[in-house]
Amino acid sequence: MTNQLTIADQTFSSRLIVGSARFPDPETMRKALRASGAEVVTVAIRRANLAGDSGEDILSYIEDDDYFLLPNTAGCYTAKEAVTTAHLAREVLGTNWVKLEVIGDDDTLFPDVPELLKAAEQLLLDDFVVLPYANDDPITCRKLADMGCAAVMPLGAPIGSGMGIRNPYNLRIIREQVEVPVIVDAGVGTASDAAIAMELGMDAVLMNSAISQAKHPVKMAEAMKKGIEGGRLAFEAGRMPRRLYAEASSPMEGRIEVGGTEE
Repeated sequence: MTNQLTIADQTFSSRLIVGSARFPDPETMRKALRASGAEVVTVAIRRANLAGDSGEDILSYIEDDDYFLLPNTAGCYTAKEAVTTAHLAREVLGTNWVKLEVIGDDDTLFPDVPELLKAAEQLLLDDFVVLPYANDDPITCRKLADMGCAAVMPLGAPIGSGMGIRNPYNLRIIREQVEVPVIVDAGVGTASDAAIAMELGMDAVLMNSAISQAKHPVKMAEAMKKGIEGGRLAFEAGRMPRRLYAEASSPMEGRIEVGGTEE
């Protein structure tokens, strides 16, 4: 194992990817991003100020700190919308990387799998590095990896729910069945959730609301950084086997005999 995360042709020291939305204010966002130690920051292109006018531009706060920008297609409900948004991001930001989101409805924010697969196929043909947000479904993730996506990003729980890792078994299957990085995206609520994801063998965790909606976003960002690091280290160390019954930590051999038989 290595402490570095490699996706396509890029290598990063941090395994935490952070979104830039829903912070109380841009300065809190900036401080939280710095506290997180993240190198990759996602930007929702449909919500970003790309016009360069005199209004407050979130992108300027991010670009000043030289993060690797990962535009996403949040808010897209069809393959056509997502592909168009990705092309806009490439033109404006000069990157062919995209976090691909194609949402099915407003209530669950679950991916629309047929539209997601259609958009991924088209973007790969258009020479994008595609990181798709997907259900925690091994079949879908395997299809996305097999078609050439640089990573797969199964959800841990619904977007913004903070419910944590609800289906660790599927995530483990996905990790075993695909050869590209597996990044848990959505559902993380606190540092222990991030640690669990890493202990399962995930390559990274992407989060936004867990930090931006915390009472103290900067403190939570630091907690997430430590949770990711601790979880990854625990995974590399290899946990002890689970046992149904107790097993003494001290050896049974060579014990001192206390007392004896009376004559």
